[in-house]
Amino acid sequence: MSVSHAPFFRQIRSFVLPVIMVLVIPFLLTADLTSGRLQPNLPLPLLQVPIGALLFLVGLLLLLWTVRLFITLGRGTLAPWDPTKALVIQGPYAHVRNPMIAGVLFMILAESILLGSWRLLGWFFFFGLVNTIYFRLSEEPGLVRRFGDEYLTYRANVPMWVPRLRPWDPHSIEKPSRIG
Repeated sequence: MSVSHAPFFRQIRSFVLPVIMVLVIPFLLTADLTSGRLQPNLPLPLLQVPIGALLFLVGLLLLLWTVRLFITLGRGTLAPWDPTKALVIQGPYAHVRNPMIAGVLFMILAESILLGSWRLLGWFFFFGLVNTIYFRLSEEPGLVRRFGDEYLTYRANVPMWVPRLRPWDPHSIEKPSRIG
């Protein structure tokens, strides 16, 4: 493999986790494994299909936008084993700390709506809970170690899941103390 292709393959490899979370697990939860076909439940197709499709598109665009920011600004990938070298706080990150996972959550929720699947709705809540725990116990302490006060200031001003209406401007806020 030449050096020029290394960044491309590095990014492709980092998509393994989202593909598993959004495609493989939902398929296993909803498909008839004997036939390999999905078993949609569409009591309200005129609502389910457009709402689900819109949510999936929003989630996919959010995921792609954040990945692009990780590549261009953060100089890293979305994979935990190949993190960014710079803290990314622009774009959707100025509104919410975890827009990439929010994008994945939108796609899982969309699938649950599109397929009318309670199992996928359960997967949506479970995935959100596991990520919240992971962020609190592993990712955020790692970000504090890597980026110090820059991340502490960001964390103090940008919520984890519920987006700010106005984007956070890091130049307009005082830095928080390390206490608390």
